[in-house]
Amino acid sequence: MAERVNTAISFDYQLRVFYEDTDAGGIVYYANYLKFAERARTEWLRALGISQSYFLEQNLGFVVRRVEMDNKASARLDDLLTISTTIKQLKKASLTFEQAIKNQDGTLLCQLTVLVASVNLQRAKPCAIPEQILGALTNAL
Repeated sequence: MAERVNTAISFDYQLRVFYEDTDAGGIVYYANYLKFAERARTEWLRALGISQSYFLEQNLGFVVRRVEMDNKASARLDDLLTISTTIKQLKKASLTFEQAIKNQDGTLLCQLTVLVASVNLQRAKPCAIPEQILGALTNAL
């Protein structure tokens, strides 16, 4: 499959910062931005009708291969965050997502580029993304 680049389609996911997401000073711990970004990617797949649990039953998983994260500002307790996700690159066995996390004031808090690989879990080897997923993602682009 030829490389596809997304320029228009974005998925937004919102979440509230809870006490458990913060340190003693009410600031979000940096690693939690990775969790927030993961939730947004998962919810986008769910919105496209893609059930990760179904693919796990087929011994297929998506694993993060590489992350670039740029923390620009801090989220705080009770902030309402919006995580915007776009597909930067879609290949036969991998996807590259670009994600931006902003607070309720529109302040950019964190930018991420995440490379996710499709893996046959039984063999622990990369494999092609199933056509069902490729089709849903291609249609979203």
